[in-house]
Amino acid sequence: MPRVVGQVGGVQDPPEESPARAGGGGGLALPDGIGEELAAALVAEARAGGGELKLTGPGGLLTGVIKQVLERGLAAELDDHLGYGRGDAAGRGVPNSRNGSSRKTVLTEVGPVEIDLPRDRAGTFEPRLLPKGARRVGGVSDTVISLYAGGMTVRDIGHHLARTVGVEVSHDTISRITDEVLEEMKAWQVRPLDEVYPIVYVDALVAKVRDGNAVRNKAVHLAVGVDLDGVKHVLGIWVEQVEAARHWATVMAELRNRGLRDILIVCCDGLSGLPEAIGTTYGLTTVQTCTVHLIRAALRYASYTDRKTLATAMRPIYTAANLDAAEQALLTFGESDLGRKHPASVAVWERAWEQFIPFLEFTPNLRRIIYTTNAIESFNYQLRKIIKNRGHFPSNDAVVKLLWLAIVDIEDKRARAREKDHGKPASQRNAPGRLIEGHAAQGWRPALAELATAYPGRIPTLAL
Repeated sequence: MPRVVGQVGGVQDPPEESPARAGGGGGLALPDGIGEELAAALVAEARAGGGELKLTGPGGLLTGVIKQVLERGLAAELDDHLGYGRGDAAGRGVPNSRNGSSRKTVLTEVGPVEIDLPRDRAGTFEPRLLPKGARRVGGVSDTVISLYAGGMTVRDIGHHLARTVGVEVSHDTISRITDEVLEEMKAWQVRPLDEVYPIVYVDALVAKVRDGNAVRNKAVHLAVGVDLDGVKHVLGIWVEQVEAARHWATVMAELRNRGLRDILIVCCDGLSGLPEAIGTTYGLTTVQTCTVHLIRAALRYASYTDRKTLATAMRPIYTAANLDAAEQALLTFGESDLGRKHPASVAVWERAWEQFIPFLEFTPNLRRIIYTTNAIESFNYQLRKIIKNRGHFPSNDAVVKLLWLAIVDIEDKRARAREKDHGKPASQRNAPGRLIEGHAAQGWRPALAELATAYPGRIPTLAL
């Protein structure tokens, strides 16, 4: 995997400066004289080719350089294994010695490279530079996984590698490379959770998945928790036949089994039966319907020309100072000419009223955090773009694997962009913040204190 290997919850910005970057060039420093040799080889190659220089692919300069570097490294490893160098008198009469070499082709980022792999007579030499059975070096696996995480299909990845670097990689090989992350993904999916997440957002998106002989639309359930430090984490991804309350009950039970003892508020899209499903596991949890979902649902019944006016008319409901004011605002809206023209929009608010009003008890600072699932919806928007590139998935695990890789890949790209902006004046920084994983909620400390007052005894004292 790329350097983003690890639990999604552990993705962090890269260090400000590493030894490789300190010199400004990055990567491995070349020994004295190697740079001049490469420069001379470049000039000679260009002259031989009539001014055209081939760097990658069979016969390319970089292909030859990689071959030489690997073979020299393998020879050094064999010297260390045998205890003496080639031609050294110390090797006379020892029970183990060199035994020629075998030819092996490995895939690299610059194309296939043929390596002469040295052997010993006892057959005990196991090189670390190119382990037995290894067929890929130089980041080919990283490249494949990165392309896969970006939404490219196995077939597209194969065409891309063949076109750009001349590497022919079979579909089976690409599938095996991406499957290498399955174990890590599954470990992430069942990792232990904190005992308390004050706020959890839940939502679902749709993906096409093969089920037997048919391809069906399945619901991909996602849960994002805000921990006691105000930092958001993706708690898990679950694929079910449809988005239904009973499936969310299963999700909540799994979260409980992973150590999540208490949730203060669950912010959701108002799915029927969801409060009861959550209550089976977390009986004291408040279920808050996403206000943005309510607004969108109400606007769905209005013509395009009326939507802006209707949205303005509904604003006093969700910005009311308290419950009494919100009830009066809803009554006023229902009795207005606009409300009479759109009774279905009024009914949306009335049906969801009990799950809408909890956040009215809090100050505007806390309301901004809990009243909407926009955080998870913007996250889902990015994931939907990736899913669109796929006709369908062969299994539920394939869906979770792609989305997990996408999460890691998105956050890693943003972290690299922030690293490039490090040290620049604030006016010159344009790198995006975290999408969701590791993103800190604004104004969290006073919000946590307010939650501690509203839910006494349910937030650990050490967190305050």
